[in-house]
Amino acid sequence: MNEQLVSMITQLVMEKMKMSNDTSNNLSEEITTPTVEQREPLIKFYETAVNHSEALPNPIATSDQPLIKLYNHASSTQEYSHSATIEDHPSTAEPAKAFQFEAETISESVQAAKKHTPARIGVGRAGTRPKTKTWLKFRLDHAAAVDAVYGEVTEELLQKLNVFQVTTRVTDKEEYITRPDLGRRLSDEAKALIQSSCKARPTVQIIISNGLSASAIEENVQDVYLALQQSLSNLNIEIGTTFYIDKGRVALMDEIGELLQAEVIVYLIGERPGLVSAESMSAYLCYQPRMGTVEADRMVISNIHKGGIPPLEAGAYLGTVVQKILQYKASGVNLVAKEG
Repeated sequence: MNEQLVSMITQLVMEKMKMSNDTSNNLSEEITTPTVEQREPLIKFYETAVNHSEALPNPIATSDQPLIKLYNHASSTQEYSHSATIEDHPSTAEPAKAFQFEAETISESVQAAKKHTPARIGVGRAGTRPKTKTWLKFRLDHAAAVDAVYGEVTEELLQKLNVFQVTTRVTDKEEYITRPDLGRRLSDEAKALIQSSCKARPTVQIIISNGLSASAIEENVQDVYLALQQSLSNLNIEIGTTFYIDKGRVALMDEIGELLQAEVIVYLIGERPGLVSAESMSAYLCYQPRMGTVEADRMVISNIHKGGIPPLEAGAYLGTVVQKILQYKASGVNLVAKEG
């Protein structure tokens, strides 16, 4: 390569680097050297002692200037004194009060109704929704209703009542709920067991079934059954052989009446649970029920539980109803017509 050309290129590079260094030095001087017209910094810090053996200066005691100076550019420069205390700006906030719900305004008519029904009336609301307490109570009652439908009567209770058990044509709970017709007919094994174990042509045949609420049977049937037995015994009315039917329906009393040729059938069954009580039991009565009996010939004493008709009272009352049915040889609307 030409030595003269190399020398020229090297000289140009050196000149270029020298010009760049001069420009950087000028900019650095402009940044670090304040002008006369420059104002004081917006925040002014006081230096502390470097030597820890010396006492720290007390700017509050020795100077009237604040530790930090703030400038207000919107108006004239103003310094906020460090001596301002909280007493200079007294608080106007009201003292804290305990939270309270708004007072419920319930009319006198609703208050009177609430005393006579457990229904959810006058419970109020929170905006467009039920109150938390009301909603939780609803969920609790709903869970109790589901448990009542899917529950089972314990073997211990059946032993206390000294009754045997038979089944319908239903195989499980789901089929029992979706096929009511199968719950109205006995299985072949049940028919044979009833005919061999029960007294034929009884005056009163008592049958028990969980129906749609096993909880109702667990809670009430023992008191109702024993009170009914005592009532019929006092009236000198013959009682047949009581037995228990798993997953039975009301109309099943017709087929049982056909098998045993009973004068009166008393059917104690768990009722469909509601959202107020899942333990309600009913007692259906019918005079000489046979296949094809119409619903108008049946009678019912319902709402038997601790919040409705007391079980012991219901059992005693059923004995008087049976006596009346035997006296008039009718039940349902026919009994009402004959009494009138």
